[in-house]
Amino acid sequence: MKYNFDEIIDRKNTDALNYDGWRQYIFKADKDAKFAFADDEFIRMWVADMDFSTPPEILDAIKARLDRKILGYTKIYDDEYYHIFKDWCQRHYNWNIDTREIVLSPGIIPALNRLVPLLIKQDESILIQTPSYTPFKQAGDYNSRQVIYSDLLEEQGEYALDFADMERKIKDSSLNIKLFILCNPQNPTGKVWTQEDLIKMGKLCIENDIWIISDEIHCDLLRNGVNHTPIAKLFPEYDKIITCMAPSKTFNLAGNLMSHIFIKNEEVKNEWLRLYDDFISPLSLVATKAAYSECDEWLKQLKNYLDDNFKLVEEFVHTHFPKANFKVPDSTYLAWINLKEYLPENIDNQQLSLYFANKTGILLEGGNMFVSNGDNYIRINLACPRAIIKQGLERIKNAL
Repeated sequence: MKYNFDEIIDRKNTDALNYDGWRQYIFKADKDAKFAFADDEFIRMWVADMDFSTPPEILDAIKARLDRKILGYTKIYDDEYYHIFKDWCQRHYNWNIDTREIVLSPGIIPALNRLVPLLIKQDESILIQTPSYTPFKQAGDYNSRQVIYSDLLEEQGEYALDFADMERKIKDSSLNIKLFILCNPQNPTGKVWTQEDLIKMGKLCIENDIWIISDEIHCDLLRNGVNHTPIAKLFPEYDKIITCMAPSKTFNLAGNLMSHIFIKNEEVKNEWLRLYDDFISPLSLVATKAAYSECDEWLKQLKNYLDDNFKLVEEFVHTHFPKANFKVPDSTYLAWINLKEYLPENIDNQQLSLYFANKTGILLEGGNMFVSNGDNYIRINLACPRAIIKQGLERIKNAL
């Protein structure tokens, strides 16, 4: 089947965060707040869900489940589900998972908020790498745990670990770091950490008895030719690694509210199950089964389309903003672009999103929304039809 990623789908009045909730989320404003552009004039390239249709195989599975006519209390009682997901991990990552480690969560953000108090005490700290997905910091704030930053090193758009900084902070007893939240592939930079990087970070944590939560939600969205290695695969005996995966980014199922959390440590897993023994949506269950068993070809075509979208942006940036810092990321569908040389001199880095909203009619996320180490950057979502991307790029060019 040939899938149509050029289709423009109307998301208005669907209660979508992307379309209807941006005022509250990006600007913490009232839903009726006025901006320089009307709602229908905005191009939405911000939150990390796609403007592509969810795969038809998944929609068909949901329709078939609806035909069963009853949507009652649901959990996973059929081992087929776990066999399907195990096969997926084997096919894509050559990773032989133990399905007994899996607990389910309505998302990775809720999982982070739940895990932090299960893993570390109130006087213990969390290490994150910045720029960072903001919920990593919020998981610490929410649970009254101190969050320590280790800035990634960057040169010409290429990011690298500052391993010396990580090691210094982890070994500093006054910081009392007991949890490292890893993001691989990294959000917002799209960096896929090499096995060498992962081994260095893993050994550092093991030597210092540090928990690792590895958010790998973007791992399916690799550029062609790039490979992903789950850190837990490299350290199968260490029971203080928790891996988080989900179909939400990969198959545009963010509203599906179903994530896989691998907890090897029996004590922590049992406590999770005692506190959070959730029911799930029957529609989410069949959607996820269809995603992992029937959508390999859809994902292949999606990745090709995204690769071409990134090539388009790369050529556009090099032509019109040659001093901008941009490198096609290893993974994700998010472009992370440094526009320092082109932004107005008096621009407030805390207001980049507002500047672009009122100046260009584009909704995007400024680097300030990623905790630290993101000044002068914007993050734009390229998981949308190419015609929309071209229109958005022209608006940015005309504004700057």
